Amino acid sequence: MSTTADRLATAYFDAIAALCQVTPKGWYAERGTARAGITHAGLSSLNGVFDLTTDPDLESLDELATEVARHIPHWSIIVRGEAGAAVVDLAARHGLRGRSVMPFLACATDDIAFRPDPPQQRTPVRRVGATENDTYTDALTESFEAPEGAFGSLMGGAVLDTDGVTGYLAEESDRPVGTALGMMTSGVIGVFNIGVVPSARGRGLGRTLTETVLRDGIAAGADAAYLHTSPMGRPLYESMGFALVENWTMFATQ
Repeated sequence: MSTTADRLATAYFDAIAALCQVTPKGWYAERGTARAGITHAGLSSLNGVFDLTTDPDLESLDELATEVARHIPHWSIIVRGEAGAAVVDLAARHGLRGRSVMPFLACATDDIAFRPDPPQQRTPVRRVGATENDTYTDALTESFEAPEGAFGSLMGGAVLDTDGVTGYLAEESDRPVGTALGMMTSGVIGVFNIGVVPSARGRGLGRTLTETVLRDGIAAGADAAYLHTSPMGRPLYESMGFALVENWTMFATQ
């Protein structure tokens, strides 16, 4: 794999592999260019089968999909680019009829548009370790307006103390109001878990959290960054210098 898109996609999948291998209930497997990771979080996107390439290994995807489906009811198949008919049929055979697009954005760290040094009144953001994983998970749940327990033990155990993994909390009046996660693999920083509680939205806190992850990633040697985004968050990230690399396709249980 030599293209920029391949390098960035591999960094993302390496980050997911690392997470699945350190989260308390995680499981991870490989077959050919296909990969499978289970976190036992209650969200399909956090339990999945995927392929490193734009030409999926269908036989290996099928084998891993069969294995994942035995372990967990909510899961997904993710492929890079537009899914071909064979992938659509494979997903349908496994009962995955929900389909969505996952925009994969990235940029070189030299191209990131940072704001000037933040003024003192901006909401402070700090790193958190494994001793605060419950606080982090509660804030993550509230920020994403997810059902109670949706993230399970995803961020539990030693996840937040793992090399290359950095968790962040934004706080106001000693109360968490936002979350972020940075994951460094192969010299690339991945931006995850950017979330702000409803009462603190609209004041630039999402950008503050994102910039914190990116600044720390650059300080650690990253020369590129990537993230997946929702339609709501995409204008922010594009204003910071991120551009669409690929649209990925996710098939999930409905």
